[in-house]
Amino acid sequence: MTILFNALAIMLVIVVPTILATLLFAWWYRASNTRARYRPEFVYSGRVELVTWSIPILVVLFLGGLTWVGSHKLDPAEPLPSKTPAMNVEVVSLDWKWLFIYPDQGVASVNELVVPAGTPIHLKLTSASVMNTFFVPQLGGMIYTMNGMADDLNLQAGQPGVFYGQSAHFSGDGFSDMHFNVQAVSPAQFAAWTNQTRGAGPSLDEPTYVALAKQSSNVAPFTYRAVSADLFEHIVQQRLAPGPGPQADASAPQSKTKVALCSAS
Repeated sequence: MTILFNALAIMLVIVVPTILATLLFAWWYRASNTRARYRPEFVYSGRVELVTWSIPILVVLFLGGLTWVGSHKLDPAEPLPSKTPAMNVEVVSLDWKWLFIYPDQGVASVNELVVPAGTPIHLKLTSASVMNTFFVPQLGGMIYTMNGMADDLNLQAGQPGVFYGQSAHFSGDGFSDMHFNVQAVSPAQFAAWTNQTRGAGPSLDEPTYVALAKQSSNVAPFTYRAVSADLFEHIVQQRLAPGPGPQADASAPQSKTKVALCSAS
């Protein structure tokens, strides 16, 4: 939006004087003005050519430079300016649910992202199956997730609240249920949530992940108390087999309940 307003202001600097000059010329060269010079044989002026060509060229160059700089400032991978260190979250789009891994805290959650308000969030995103998109409209920044690749996205919730997140790319029959909430809480509440998560629930290791990756939709949010090291990297590097993706057989049964978990304690 800032780039559009800046571009509009720059173009108005050219358009407004041009309109005023047009009205001035029409008034000055009116038939009743005897002071206006009548030059019917006028053909070429180097000064006029210089002005008429140099101004558009300078405007195009300036707009191009402005757009270049502004676009790089809005790069999703560009860290957000903040005195508070960013918190890392690893995001995996599955069929048809979202996995959020907190590498620094050693926990994970499914279909719910809990973050401290006022803290920049650095997300690394990949897909365990087909291409998908991660989109939280109120926080901005829609980005694709692709199997075998990891993208970066930086977001921040300025104040506590609940923000709706969704998949914005059709990825099969369970696509309509592939949504989640971003719970932005105070730093103290986030620390309490982390401690509570560490004290209950299963562990997320590679066998548990394989069970989680099986196709299921409308999955209720739940958490993992521990996460195997380098699990996200193994998903990106395809050391863990990608999910099957949407199937051609529409009659294949799909689970509408919470995914089966491997036993962990």
